[in-house]
Amino acid sequence: MEINLLMSIIEQYGYVAIFFLLWLGIVGLPIPDELVVATGGFLASIGLLDPFYSFLAGYMGVASGLTIGFLLGKYFGKPILQWLSKSEKMRHAVERSTGLLEKYGTTALCISYLFPVVRHVVPYLVALGGMTYRRYALLSYPIGLVWTIAFYFLGYVFGNNVEAIIGMIRQYGFYALLVIVVALAAWLIVRKVIVSNRAFRAKGE
Repeated sequence: MEINLLMSIIEQYGYVAIFFLLWLGIVGLPIPDELVVATGGFLASIGLLDPFYSFLAGYMGVASGLTIGFLLGKYFGKPILQWLSKSEKMRHAVERSTGLLEKYGTTALCISYLFPVVRHVVPYLVALGGMTYRRYALLSYPIGLVWTIAFYFLGYVFGNNVEAIIGMIRQYGFYALLVIVVALAAWLIVRKVIVSNRAFRAKGE
């Protein structure tokens, strides 16, 4: 299981491992970025990592990957795309990324986070298309933060089960994520109501 491998790596190398595993995601590391962030959340939930530093390492890794993707696209865009297109899988990702940009414009930077691999290709394309770094940063870093929070929280709450949940999200995309978020929100509301009722009863006694 990938999560067991990740846990052993992160337990051994700590926050540095989280950062570099996400940083290397931009060059096609086979371990899903979502699972790296979620594993950091899981290990924080059981007390093996500090919650703040594990989250910070995750977001800095995501942000560094976004930055490198843009810079590579800006200075080496065409050669990289030619190299990527040699692989059928990556050629499909490039075509899908191009389609998102044609349909949604720069908003595709936000939408691309719903699709594995595509979110790494879109930064190349927007940089190659002439987008300024300032505009790129204003669009990509906030959505990267939201993405990191979402998967860190999933790992923190669902623990070992998060690998199956992330697999479902990667397969079914936005709809699976929406169902999980709604279910989680409902669970939190129910839990809060139960705790409030218990407190009210204890106060009445």
